[in-house]
Amino acid sequence: MCSMEEENTASLVPLEMFCWGNTANGELGLGGIEDHHILVPRELPFKNVDQVKYVACGKYHTVLVTSTGSVFSCGSNDYGQLGHEKQQKRLEKVDGLDAYNVRSVACGEYHSLAINEWGQVFSWGAARYGQLGHGDCETDLRRPKIIRSLATNFVVQISCGYRHCLALTNNGQLFSWGCNECGQLGLGHKCESVSQPTLIKSLSGVPLAFIASGGSHSFAVSKSGAVFGWGKNTFGQLGLNSELDHMFPAQLKTLRSIRVKYIACGEDFSVFLTQDGGVFTCGAGQSGQLGHGSTSNEILPRKVMELMGTTVTQVSCGRKHTLALVPSRGRIYAFGLGGAGQLGTRAQLNSSTPQVVVGPWLSPSGVSILENNNISDYVVRRIYAGGDQCFVTVTRQKEQVVSKKVFSFKLVPSSAKRAKLEQDKVTPEDLRILDRESQVWTLTLDKLLTCQNQPVNTPVDQDLLTYLETVLSSWTCLNASFLLQNDAHYCCTSRHHGINLTEAGECFKVISRIEHESLKELIRDSIMGNIIPQLAVASPPDVETLRTFITIPMYHEFNNARNSDKLQTPFASAVLALRPEAARVVGLWYIMMSADYFERLIIVYKSIILKFIKSHTKVDSTNIYWYEGMLTALEILARLNKLNQSGMSGHAHAQEGLKVPYNTFHLTELSDHIDISLDYIKWVMEDSPLRPNTGRKYFCNYPFLFDPQAKTSLLQTDQALQMHSAMNEASTRLLTQLFMFNMADPAAMSQFLELHVSRDNIVQDTIRELGNYNERDYKKPLKVTFIGEEAEDAGGVKKEFFMLLLREILDPKYGMFRSYEETNAIWFSETSFEDEIMYYLIGLLCGLAIYNFTIIALPFPLALYKKLLGELLVLQDLQGLSPAMARGLQELLDYPDDDLEDVFCLTFEVIREVFGETKHYPLKPGGENVPVTQENKKEYVDLYVDFVLNTSVERHFRAFRDAFHKVCGGRVLQLFHAHELMAVVVGNENYDWEMLENNTVYKGGYSSSDPTIRMFWEVFHELPLIEKKKFMLFLTGTDRIPIQGMKAVHITIQPTTDDRYLPVAHTCFNLLDLPRYSTKEKLRYKLLQAIQQTQGFSLV
Repeated sequence: MCSMEEENTASLVPLEMFCWGNTANGELGLGGIEDHHILVPRELPFKNVDQVKYVACGKYHTVLVTSTGSVFSCGSNDYGQLGHEKQQKRLEKVDGLDAYNVRSVACGEYHSLAINEWGQVFSWGAARYGQLGHGDCETDLRRPKIIRSLATNFVVQISCGYRHCLALTNNGQLFSWGCNECGQLGLGHKCESVSQPTLIKSLSGVPLAFIASGGSHSFAVSKSGAVFGWGKNTFGQLGLNSELDHMFPAQLKTLRSIRVKYIACGEDFSVFLTQDGGVFTCGAGQSGQLGHGSTSNEILPRKVMELMGTTVTQVSCGRKHTLALVPSRGRIYAFGLGGAGQLGTRAQLNSSTPQVVVGPWLSPSGVSILENNNISDYVVRRIYAGGDQCFVTVTRQKEQVVSKKVFSFKLVPSSAKRAKLEQDKVTPEDLRILDRESQVWTLTLDKLLTCQNQPVNTPVDQDLLTYLETVLSSWTCLNASFLLQNDAHYCCTSRHHGINLTEAGECFKVISRIEHESLKELIRDSIMGNIIPQLAVASPPDVETLRTFITIPMYHEFNNARNSDKLQTPFASAVLALRPEAARVVGLWYIMMSADYFERLIIVYKSIILKFIKSHTKVDSTNIYWYEGMLTALEILARLNKLNQSGMSGHAHAQEGLKVPYNTFHLTELSDHIDISLDYIKWVMEDSPLRPNTGRKYFCNYPFLFDPQAKTSLLQTDQALQMHSAMNEASTRLLTQLFMFNMADPAAMSQFLELHVSRDNIVQDTIRELGNYNERDYKKPLKVTFIGEEAEDAGGVKKEFFMLLLREILDPKYGMFRSYEETNAIWFSETSFEDEIMYYLIGLLCGLAIYNFTIIALPFPLALYKKLLGELLVLQDLQGLSPAMARGLQELLDYPDDDLEDVFCLTFEVIREVFGETKHYPLKPGGENVPVTQENKKEYVDLYVDFVLNTSVERHFRAFRDAFHKVCGGRVLQLFHAHELMAVVVGNENYDWEMLENNTVYKGGYSSSDPTIRMFWEVFHELPLIEKKKFMLFLTGTDRIPIQGMKAVHITIQPTTDDRYLPVAHTCFNLLDLPRYSTKEKLRYKLLQAIQQTQGFSLV
């Protein structure tokens, strides 16, 4: 029941040993004495006592290992558990291990284990339950024998239960074997025995720091304090709040936050030592071994209150008793079964509370435990317990030179003596600090620098190769690497991964600089061939196993798309295969990473998609073979895109609710290799009720890849399809009506949505004209005619129609919208008396503008487009209307003091002045009587934002939305972000005047080198921005540019001969008639005159 421990630090002076408890079988090594029970610590006469490194206790035998690697044993030898046939009541050397340097030992009920410096495991003793690990052989072994099936592993820790064993390897694998009647092997089933070491797969990836075994139960502690227990649980010894046995490792979630560092186990109980020196116990308590002052069992770990206020650094368990060391007092406390004197209190009584073990040792400050004057100056180094026996190693103070058997030190030393003692103070071992040799190997900067400094074409040290192959082939080792110092990595959660990202980055940077080909190949093959396949675990046992998903992308080869088959694709598959809770943790960790890290992931998978597209669409861009690798890359990008939109305060793009700009996801080359219009048509047809869903893949399922140009192309495709359908329907209807001699509805038979309006009465004329059509007619191409004007509508007339109509409707005289001076934005009025038909009209116009590809000046904020797309609105959306209002609400949220209620004096209501009358709008029932406090201020802000942007304008917005969707509804809108939809409607002002010049087409004798053209561009580039915008309005009908940018604006310039005339714009065609002016000054004068005239149409 004893676990392998860290190696003793070199003692300043020789060690001594004391023992007490049961010695009926010679387990104390005191020789053939008459006493069967030693009631107080007695010195152990052992010739190698000053070399004792570690002591393990079985039920009736004891095994110890020395600093020189020798193993000694004493006690019962009924099953050969001593490993020798010499006398049993004195410590004698175990046979067959002389050739090995043994590092540690462990004892079961009737068997023993040892590991040597090479990580090899030896076993001897009882074999009935396969606990020796030698296969089906059930013959007891009286001499140590190496466990062959573990020979290829390097074991760093061993632990024995009564009849089962655990072994932890340097690459983080945990093996178990022996009796499995209670599920103590953690293999997921019960059986009598498993005779060979078997991997506990359910703990794969968990970086374990410590293992321990009780009678028929087992524990493992992870690097960051996760505790797993399995096996027998009849008395609640697993601490899982039940009494059911567990065949798989189960996490003790109640212990996660208290930072368990060490566990000791008795027969049916368990003791947990925490980082702050606290002791928790659970399990069987009938002998008082839990230390809670009662004999009750505990099914949850409970703190030993009697030890509170002290820092315990060592605990150890016997069969039914517990020892605990408080070094600040120099005292060993014992509780539990005491019939064999194992409590060391002189009495053979049980104790349910900690009692001081009566021994001849001092506290580090020199205070003795004994009450007489005949004491020595021993200081405790280490305590051990098992069965019904106990041991303690002690160290003498340096200045004590008297004989061992003479006690000359006074109870109260002089002040000088105290000062000397303090100076030469001997510190007991601290089991909360684990020896490095007992730990899973990790990737370190020192080792990697050695690799970097390895000269090219020189042989590499075999130990270095073994190290690299071990660490870089193990998911577990990587999860144990780069942890934050000073235990800051503890309590690993979705908000705290515990990784030292700076250290990890430095290590992978060094890896990228290694030039030795053999080392580079070993690292590459290890990561891609071993670690990556290990990640395919849908339900990892703990969040600590997920750290690899953060560190692997730091490997420089992860940026190389050529590795996709072996690296990025299986990595992404593993991420996508994670169960929801694990996937949520990884996602939150990715959000916590830097924007550069997040963007690098996106770029890598975009490059993989592009690689597939380029290699498989060279001949035909209409037929795509959906390779698994490409699908996986698309799906992981979809996951990242979703994370990106989850909101990231503190980042550069926080105001957009993004970690990185959404255009980071755009794959601009997609349109060059894929016929996205055809992809869209197939995607739409797939959703048709006339066709069953085939489950085929389309790029339209991943709209985040589309840049504005691609999305506009798809919008045009969608509009063309709908217009074509509407026109065909009208033609069919016309033929039907002619055949039936019925011309009752000429508007329905027209192939266009024709509006005849006057400039003087444009609003009423538009309402009247639209009333002649039904909803399906809105899908026809729009054609506008201004009454009394000659121009045919090829685009320019529509532009001016929308501009004039919206200017009229948005006039404050209608009171339909509230204007915000800070932003020049408008929002639906809370108090408008206009009929909903007016809001319906504006929504219809907005939809028609998009549908007919006309940019309109609609000064709504982004919030409108988010509402149209069904996105939630938040506080930052108020900034588009009133930054001051948003700022005030944020100040309320940020206010930290308890006097918030007195400072802000707010209740859950909104107060408005409406036509000189004060109106109160409660934000929730009875809100006018509910003050805003620190506890409910977040609720207040959410309700206030909802009131301004949603509830107060719901009726007006609903009319607007319904009309908009009658024209622009459909799947195509699912492809757009709110920002992009806004840009489609109102355009943007991302001007690039040089690009405008470069894109201009000349005809009729003009060329870019023509003197008049050169003068024109010189004049144009000298104009202030406001005049340039007027020119755009004059020539194209709008001063804003499409979502695709300036590259989508194409103008044509042709000459006229008479320079007495002004330049003339044919807005429908973006065509400019530019006379051949003789001087630059004349050209400037005529141009400035012309661009002031931006209304009216006539045929030229």
